[in-house]
Amino acid sequence: MLKQPTSVVRERKPPWLKVRFPGGENYIRLKNIMREGRLHTVCEEAHCPNIGECWEAGTATFMILGDTCTRACGFCAVKSGRPGALDKLEPMRVANAVREMGLTHAVVTSVNRDDEPDGGASIFAATICWIRRLSPGTSVEVLIPDFMGNWDALAAVMRARPEILNHNTETVPRLYRRVRPKARYERSLELLRLAKELDPETVTKSGLMVGLGETKHELLMVFGDLVDAGVDVLTLGQYLQPSAKHLPLVRYYHPDEFAGLREDALALGFRHVEAGPLVRSSYHAERQVKGVRGLGIRTDVMPVVTPTDSLHGGQASAGES
Repeated sequence: MLKQPTSVVRERKPPWLKVRFPGGENYIRLKNIMREGRLHTVCEEAHCPNIGECWEAGTATFMILGDTCTRACGFCAVKSGRPGALDKLEPMRVANAVREMGLTHAVVTSVNRDDEPDGGASIFAATICWIRRLSPGTSVEVLIPDFMGNWDALAAVMRARPEILNHNTETVPRLYRRVRPKARYERSLELLRLAKELDPETVTKSGLMVGLGETKHELLMVFGDLVDAGVDVLTLGQYLQPSAKHLPLVRYYHPDEFAGLREDALALGFRHVEAGPLVRSSYHAERQVKGVRGLGIRTDVMPVVTPTDSLHGGQASAGES
């Protein structure tokens, strides 16, 4: 076991981390859409500091496969335990919410479902498909787990052809045993490499958080590994301790440090980099889409059998109405 960092930050948050309290007309509207659709968002479950800004702007990140994760990563606020059965109607409900919200770019993530043979990949694929059916002009970004190295599961998601495939490496290899005990750094890199190999047109993306005791040299090494794996977009943000039970924060990074790391990452070959104290995987995701040149909405997506349609012997394909 790795020891906890000897230096732990206990002072108040610096001024650049202050955010406005959630509220406003759009915030309430989105909250009602989520509750009526019996949907979860990572914005709420992970205690994202940007929820007020994003929801008031009419954007949210959907969290599928339930609200209970089979892992218990030391940095994450999402609850862990034994999850319930998968909801086969969830993809359609997410797509309905995307249409009701009028999103031009939809972001879908999930808890880890190591209890499922495919890790929930079929639900991811079905969700992409349903969004295509109900909102054919909307681009889709998925932030997926590592599926425990089940590359058939990854292939199922890639066959649905999301515009952006995101998988976060989260931290540097040295800290994995403490930060992500059930994950493997090499496995995450392999997932990103294979995703690009399966569909070179798909934009691949990964994110890291800083402030857990990593060094700049270690960060640059990870940046290089991600570029070598074909990753196009990088997000870099400040780790914020969700509660006293979570991993302690070692230090805050100044906005100038994020600006410097962004320049370092771009110099290594990323096509787009979002770096800042409040940056999260899907923060300003629509801006990230615009930052990657050549991205187009899929119009030739291969048919995908959705769990809901398969109950009736039907088939759903992208762009179908």
